[in-house]
Amino acid sequence: MGVITLTTDLGYRDFYQAALKGSILSLLPEVRVIDISHEIPSFNIQNAAFILQNAYHYFPKETVHLIGIDTVFQEGSRYIAMKFNGHYFVGADNGIFSIILGEKQAEALHEIEITQDLRFLHFPLADILVKAACHIAKGSRIEDLGSKIEAPLQKVTLLPIIEKNIIKGHVSYIDSFGNVISNISKELFNQVQKGRDFTLHFKRNETINKMSWHYNEVSEGEKLCLFGISNYLEIAINKGNASNLLGLYPDETIIIEFS
Repeated sequence: MGVITLTTDLGYRDFYQAALKGSILSLLPEVRVIDISHEIPSFNIQNAAFILQNAYHYFPKETVHLIGIDTVFQEGSRYIAMKFNGHYFVGADNGIFSIILGEKQAEALHEIEITQDLRFLHFPLADILVKAACHIAKGSRIEDLGSKIEAPLQKVTLLPIIEKNIIKGHVSYIDSFGNVISNISKELFNQVQKGRDFTLHFKRNETINKMSWHYNEVSEGEKLCLFGISNYLEIAINKGNASNLLGLYPDETIIIEFS
């Protein structure tokens, strides 16, 4: 039995999500459909990529991850299917695949050459992409979906800047607890730190100079930083909303200074 996950900006208020799931089950009744998130901000591929990058590897190999972000038909639209790290990804070629890949290469990358059903002209997610996802989930070859392509559309993302004793990063994601997640990975931090003391600087002249292992290492209401489950540097408040209380939101600059 195949597994198809869903990551979309469809929300829960309208019928769109139900229509998407119904389309999948109509084609492949035995498939397991798992929600990753339907609360991606509209058209926000950066947000969707972050969630997928941190979630997909918990699923079994051969899982198909259907990406429903910015899939509305327009002139020149291209939809692609990708195999990467033993998983399959299906969605619009709008830059999200290049973010998921980072500097790595896909194992397979194909344009989806399925004719658009005019009844679903405004909802290709429930037509072209569902057909492609079900094709893979039932064990058919990704190569049968269409022509091989060399690379997906490239999306430029903000990367940390490394200077002599400084890493300049930015806020990339705010989770539902208000934890502020940066684009500074644990690997990069360790590479630059080399055992030195550090001071984390961010908005309102706030600083933190100790790395925590757990959220409750400080008193309730106190700020801390740590590398969470995403393996990126987080700024948090024990049992508090760090984003609201510290005024930190996506794209805000944070600086780590090493002594």
